[in-house]
Amino acid sequence: MRFARTGLQLALAALILSASPAVAAPDGDVRVNPGKAAPGTTVTVSTTACGKETYGKGESEAGGKFHLLPGDRAGVLVGEFKLPLDAVSGTDTVTLKCPPRIKQTVTYQISGQPVGAVEAGFGWAAGAGAEADGGGSGGPYALGALLLGGAAAGVLIRTRRRATAARNAA
Repeated sequence: MRFARTGLQLALAALILSASPAVAAPDGDVRVNPGKAAPGTTVTVSTTACGKETYGKGESEAGGKFHLLPGDRAGVLVGEFKLPLDAVSGTDTVTLKCPPRIKQTVTYQISGQPVGAVEAGFGWAAGAGAEADGGGSGGPYALGALLLGGAAAGVLIRTRRRATAARNAA
């Protein structure tokens, strides 16, 4: 009994100590989509940091300057820029400025490998293009079906053994 209680306390302490502390969010929310972009990709930046302003400016170190204009929702400004095909992989910093003196920065990843298919000149083995069109690998679905089939077979075997044991006992 003592070992079980001690083990439970150690597991609980490890769980509590491994949890990361909460980090306060900045006043305005800035989102970059996609978070990991390839050269040639159009990157969308949206923010609520500008408050009720209807205009802002942005600048990406890799993609250049762009404008922030009202988006679909009230209080959200959205801007787009295209990464050049020769963009170097690593991190890129985007700086947003809104009147009167609001300035926000955010970083995202540049993957260094352009996304495209045969039409873009990337060859017949461009996996990203095939998956985007729905022609990707069905590996996860096959694995799920295999696991479900195994579980169903296990239930069937267990049920048959119980029925046989019940008949033999009577």
